[in-house]
Parts: sequence; structure tokens; C-alpha cells
Amino acid sequence: MASLNVGNLGEYLREQRRNAQLSLRQLADAAGVSNPYLSQIERGLRKPSAEVLQQVAKALRISAETLYVRAGILDAERDRDEVETRAVILADPSLNERQKQVLLQIYESFRKENGFGIGEPAVAEVAEDMAQGAGDTAVHGTGGADGHDADAGPRRTAG
Repeated sequence: MASLNVGNLGEYLREQRRNAQLSLRQLADAAGVSNPYLSQIERGLRKPSAEVLQQVAKALRISAETLYVRAGILDAERDRDEVETRAVILADPSLNERQKQVLLQIYESFRKENGFGIGEPAVAEVAEDMAQGAGDTAVHGTGGADGHDADAGPRRTAG
């Protein structure tokens, strides 16, 4: 099998696994992947998906973003600010889900207007992964820019 350009990722994973004092089999079991597949990733023979990297990162208790960058899924410098901004918005407990989505749409429109374009799908996935790390949040029903509460439906005005 020809080696892909993911040796740096494999070496890093092996180092993190050893630091966590896990065998290849233990990490494979914890991440929900096969032992041979994880071995091939460590040897640079396979390029894992973002989902597999997320599972491995969770099992190692390390940042999935770091693995995404090492795997070439994210450009560290270009995407870091966007990932962090999205993650902060998604993790904010004072916003309901609809408000978060509206705010992200506005953010994207400003980025596009300023020539940065719409973020890569992987950036959105990483931001969601980071926000999920914050746990489930309560919805406060504070109402949105269009006059709707998440729980109460449309507001009626007199007149």
C-alpha cells in the first residue's frame, strides 16, 4: 500500500496513544474502529474521515480540531478564527437553537461580503463538535430578531 501524506497524523496519534498508556487494541475499542484500521492510520496508510478522527480524539481525550488540522481537513491559521467563533455561538446557553442558526447565517453573510466566502463544511462540523463538548444547554426563550420565542410561537401585536 502506498503511504498517503498523513504520516504526521499517524505519528501524532501513536504518540498520544502511548501518552495515554493505551494499547492499539484498547484505543480501537474505545474509538469504535477496528484494530487493523487504526494501525493503518498510525502507519500513514489510511486517511480517516472527520467522524473517525472525532471518535479517536474523544477516546484519547484530546482536541478533535488538532487531529483535523494534522489530517489536512482544516487549515489551522485560516480556519481557526471561524471555528472558534462558530463554537462560541453554538455553545452560548443564553441563545436558543433558532437564534444560534440566525446568528450563524448573519456571520456567514458578513464573511462572504468581506471576501472570505462561506466556511468549509468541515469548519462547521468542527465548530459543532467543539460546542457539543460544552454539553447540552438550557433554552431561555428570550425571543429573536423576528419577534418569535422558541417556545411561544409568533407574537401578536395589537392593531
